[in-house]
Amino acid sequence: MKNRREIIEVETSQRVEIQDITSEVEGALARTGVKEGLLNVYTRHSTSGIVVNENESGLVSDFKLALEKIIPQGAGYQHDRIDNNADSHIRGFLLGGSETIPVENGRMMLGTWQSIFFVELDGPRHRKLTVTVIGD
Repeated sequence: MKNRREIIEVETSQRVEIQDITSEVEGALARTGVKEGLLNVYTRHSTSGIVVNENESGLVSDFKLALEKIIPQGAGYQHDRIDNNADSHIRGFLLGGSETIPVENGRMMLGTWQSIFFVELDGPRHRKLTVTVIGD
């Protein structure tokens, strides 16, 4: 059983930004040599998220708009007294900080239309994501 870890660095330029990181994660998986197992992508930042969904530009824009409508910035949150970024924390709480994907024949078992996204919620920032692969 192999257990490999790699850091992927992401640069964002907007406060809320959605980046497709599928190819970077595929590269990390390929470098491990794991053929069967599990892959986890994790962000250690509480004002960001990792999600799996379809990479269609209209849908990605809709997702960003929905986050901003459902959890608006400056809505009188208690945490804003400290950092003025409570909306970012709440969005990250709802999105979650990781995704785990099965690996089969050396490839992630993503659906035909699925991609892995890093969701920046308090940018612009320089972020570090951890990709952990466990398997044979």
